[in-house]
Amino acid sequence: MYVIVGLGNPGKKYEGTRHNVGFDVVEYLGYRNNIDIKKIKHKALIGEGMIEGKKVMLVKPQTFMNLSGESVLEICRYYDVDFNKLIVIYDDIDIDFGKIRIRKKGSAGTHNGMRNIIYNLQSDEFPRIRIGIGKPEKGDLVSYVIGKFKDDEKEDILISIKTAACALECIIREGIDKAMNMYNK
Repeated sequence: MYVIVGLGNPGKKYEGTRHNVGFDVVEYLGYRNNIDIKKIKHKALIGEGMIEGKKVMLVKPQTFMNLSGESVLEICRYYDVDFNKLIVIYDDIDIDFGKIRIRKKGSAGTHNGMRNIIYNLQSDEFPRIRIGIGKPEKGDLVSYVIGKFKDDEKEDILISIKTAACALECIIREGIDKAMNMYNK
């Protein structure tokens, strides 16, 4: 089973923010594949179904971003998840706005949610998709990441969300190497 985790913060206050693009990708993936993400289990909202003929669980941790690893660890232990089939999607300030990057493994970089997942799993050996949200030219970084997208950014980020969902389907269908070749541009 593939476990696809989108990172974000729960609650209406954070909907449509830069930090919640992981949630947005998982929601869109669920929409594309008729998977409702409504069941509360393992400190997360989850939905189970099939994508590309393979069983998947879509996950939106409800622990708030910086404690995402608690939910991910519970799920990985309970379902004995192979880390090669755990895919985490999250925002990244170190990637140009709207770009996506797929990696097989790696560090958390500057992302506290990923740091917490790696700390809890005691491994960074799992795939991830990072979505570039850019950096603020000036001002507070926290306000920037939990801020909403500007009107002139909304169309581009929607394209990135849809592209990331297609990349996830490609990983499930054809493997991560093929997806990296197609989507890392």
